[in-house]
Amino acid sequence: MLASSPRHAQKPRAPTARTLARGEGWSVSDVRCELGPQDRSFEERHDNVAIAVVLAGAFLYRSESGCSLMYPGSVLLGNAGACFECGHDHGTGDHCISFHFSRPLFEEIAASAAGSHRFRFPTTMLPAIRQLAAHVVNVEAAARRENPIYLEELSITLAESVLGLLSDDTRTCAHVSARDRRRTGDVVRHIEDNADQPLSLAGLASAAGMSKYHFLRSFRRVLGVTPYQLILNIRMRRAALALRTTSTRISAIAYEAGFGDLSTFNARFREMAGMTPQAFRKAFSQSMIRKSSWPSLTRPSYRFSGKIMRKQKAGA
Repeated sequence: MLASSPRHAQKPRAPTARTLARGEGWSVSDVRCELGPQDRSFEERHDNVAIAVVLAGAFLYRSESGCSLMYPGSVLLGNAGACFECGHDHGTGDHCISFHFSRPLFEEIAASAAGSHRFRFPTTMLPAIRQLAAHVVNVEAAARRENPIYLEELSITLAESVLGLLSDDTRTCAHVSARDRRRTGDVVRHIEDNADQPLSLAGLASAAGMSKYHFLRSFRRVLGVTPYQLILNIRMRRAALALRTTSTRISAIAYEAGFGDLSTFNARFREMAGMTPQAFRKAFSQSMIRKSSWPSLTRPSYRFSGKIMRKQKAGA
């Protein structure tokens, strides 16, 4: 869930939003929610354009663009002025890093990245896909440092990448039953809690109370990825974060993330990052964003107006 303007004066146990950094036209917040199945959902409104990276938990997000089950690694999308609701029928609590953009700043980014300053998100979310994997890791690592300049650059880069993906491939929300969405949400929680353990399609289907075929089809329709892709994404994200933020041996990181052997981890990591775990750690040893075969992690190539992109002296 992400913090926005409530439409009702009272609401149960509102999520807590801690501002990590803000500037002219943008802000980044660490949002944690403890709502669960026993709590009613309530209508809220996006004051600004919102892009939120889900780090933990699963919840149902409804907006003008549709209804989606959010899960770790997915990216929530909200248009400025749009009303929305977040439901927690699938478990208690979630954790997001939420990026907010004023309309003028977002229009300027959209004009370059999507080809139109009038761009509006046509869907509620982007799934945990390879093209966003590096950004999710960067967001989680950046949230621990709270450096204003770094977070501003990261905000713009994330928005540019999201807009680029959506302008290339307009996504729509697939229609799925509430029952299948609820079952899939339960399995997402199970995967999140046990990603470091051996998991099988048969075991996950059994936990959902479905046949393997029906489970795989429903899972893919609800989340936009397969169970294997989600498991791999969670494991790789946790491993990449450990490589960036700790000095733990690579072999230990691989085993703790859920990979059975180091060679498999190295191969999967190279497939996703375009470099070995050792090279990845070295590239970020100075806590700087560097170019790799993952989506561009450097500054956007276009220039913003001086007024919008003027750095805040206090954050320099």
